Amino acid sequence: MDLGEAGQPLPLDQPISRRSLLTGVGAGALAMGAGGLLSACSSGIKGAGGPAKGGTINIGFVTPLTGSLAGFASGDKYVISKIRQTSAFSKGIKVGGKLYKVNIIVQDSQSDPTTAGQVATQLILSNKVDLLLTTSTPETTTPVTVAAERHGTPCVSTVVPWESWYLGLGGSPASLAHPTTKFQYCTMFFFGLPQFQGCFVPMWNHFKTDHEVACMYPNDTDGNAFRDGFEPLIRASGYKVVDGGAYADGTTNYTSMISDFKSHNCQVFSNAPLPPDFIAFWKQAIQEGFKPTIATVAKVLLFPDDALALTPLPYNVATDSWWGPYLPYTSSLTGESASALAKGYETSTGNQWVQSIGSSYSLFEVANVAFKAVSDPHNRAEVANALHHVSYRGMCGPINFATGPAPGVGIIQPLGVQWKKTPAGSKFPIEMLVVDNSLNPEVKIQAPLEATF
Repeated sequence: MDLGEAGQPLPLDQPISRRSLLTGVGAGALAMGAGGLLSACSSGIKGAGGPAKGGTINIGFVTPLTGSLAGFASGDKYVISKIRQTSAFSKGIKVGGKLYKVNIIVQDSQSDPTTAGQVATQLILSNKVDLLLTTSTPETTTPVTVAAERHGTPCVSTVVPWESWYLGLGGSPASLAHPTTKFQYCTMFFFGLPQFQGCFVPMWNHFKTDHEVACMYPNDTDGNAFRDGFEPLIRASGYKVVDGGAYADGTTNYTSMISDFKSHNCQVFSNAPLPPDFIAFWKQAIQEGFKPTIATVAKVLLFPDDALALTPLPYNVATDSWWGPYLPYTSSLTGESASALAKGYETSTGNQWVQSIGSSYSLFEVANVAFKAVSDPHNRAEVANALHHVSYRGMCGPINFATGPAPGVGIIQPLGVQWKKTPAGSKFPIEMLVVDNSLNPEVKIQAPLEATF
């Protein structure tokens, strides 16, 4: 199946509503332990429909190709084309002495939790996938992991804070400091709130401010995770929190929030909104005179198109980077470097590189490592167990699922980056450059850290 193609509509069991999902893994999850989501959605028998049989490994890939989060998936078509050209995925993966063909089935979550849950269930029950891969924020990844755990199907997630992943699967908020719950079928790699602290706070400390942080956190999965998990880390770093309130996704008027930030003279800004919401906020903030000394944003301005949509342009707005051509890493599948992968993307598409191509690529590296470690790729329990023991070095650097902050979690270390204006005559008007490498000194600093305003 080519990228973006969907199978014929099929009856699905117990789809998850957007409202119940966001309530379960958002404010409600943090209030009552999040255990209700998985149990409430656990109708059906694990492994229902049975795994695929024969000489083909079926891998389902769920990503937000359309909708408000489509920027995260803008490089996925290129990634899939590259993966399908590698020896492992074109000639087959050898498992237990037998060579298995690999079939990748791509489904669009449409940036909608309900759709994400439906297509994941379809992949499990109708396409009989041996493994689910999913990426790009809790809106897509949480319902996919819930379906995977419910039906006993191995699953790997990325580009989601591990705390959101953990709570979405039913982990207790009270256990986040020392999480011990192991989800049998689900694993992930990315980073979490302590890494945001280690990435953002050094940039804040670079400037002389009043140490009050304006926090724009919505009432959704990421927003509530930042409110309950990141705000204590802000305080522990010696800063005061000015919380703008748990606003609803899709809010268009932020006047009250901006007034609150201005009244406290906040010179540091932190957020975790949906991209369209930040664009609306930022335009109003500039118009109303809120211009922080240093703005560090999460979940937004991660990609050139989103950054260029901002008015005024996002010069010196800082964010986190988990992958880029500046990383000294290479593919475990082909030996191709990060810089070559980014250059190939630009040559093939005419578009500027996006950091999500690295994390999506690594999903398939993880799959390859896990399948090679089992005796039967259709034995879901064996594959899931292998995933929990994955340890390798590849396109995103070293990843070890056995040593993360929670069982089945692999941590990659983010970098502090700022959007900078490119020199005259450059192909693209802005570029993401490394300004802080506190968490990953393997990467060289590319530009000086400068005030946003």
